[in-house]
Amino acid sequence: MIDDDNDDTLARFESQLAATADAHYSLLLFVTGASDLSMRAIRNVRALCESHLVGRYELQVIDVNRDANLMSSYDIVAAPTLIRVLPLPSRTLVGDMSNTARVLSALDIHADTETHGGLDR
Repeated sequence: MIDDDNDDTLARFESQLAATADAHYSLLLFVTGASDLSMRAIRNVRALCESHLVGRYELQVIDVNRDANLMSSYDIVAAPTLIRVLPLPSRTLVGDMSNTARVLSALDIHADTETHGGLDR
């Protein structure tokens, strides 16, 4: 038997999940020039966005060698670093973003379809 509190919790969870599925994502990717690691991170994030966030994302790539002020503004200590600015709360990931499952989970992107193309490893 399910009580009213559980019904309400389930309804709120399903509502939040539906809202997340339609959410617009604003992402910042901090890289260090045209290094292999930076280029791999850029390819991986773009592939992830095109596979799971088509038409619902804005990705800004920032070279910390050219804009060190933004690096300090966001408290970046390593690159590549990906920051999900929106939807809130913000999330920060460091690395080349090659582990698709981890990146999707960390960004709260719920994939209900197969990935269209793999990410660099």
